[in-house]
Amino acid sequence: MNAQSHGVIPLHGWKQRFTPVPLSVHRARQTAAAVLCAWRVEPGSAQVALLVLSELTTNAVRHGRVPGRYYEVRIAYDAEKLIGIEVTDPGDGLPVITDATPEAESGRGLAIVAAFAEAWGVRERVVGKTVWARVRL
Repeated sequence: MNAQSHGVIPLHGWKQRFTPVPLSVHRARQTAAAVLCAWRVEPGSAQVALLVLSELTTNAVRHGRVPGRYYEVRIAYDAEKLIGIEVTDPGDGLPVITDATPEAESGRGLAIVAAFAEAWGVRERVVGKTVWARVRL
């Protein structure tokens, strides 16, 4: 995990790759919940981190999917006050916050991330990108 990207110097770290199918969002969230519980992150703070993770993984599945390629989720925890979340996918294009209309069925994910994360951003890669967020507990 690149601590410079999200400002979390990890005492704990976890990563896992997932197949980019809708069911994997649930699996990523479940697995990350177990990891945060094992790290003794307070449940309310864990829920905020899981919401951010869920939005980023949903975007990876919906917009960053490349057949035959995985996406990767990483979490870092400084065991005090910060959780860093990174989702790397092989897709082209950079995410942007859009103004979703009330009737729109999608388009609010990054706005949710921006509302709940202390900071977020994107790192371009040779193939794909990494979207990161920092959640303050």
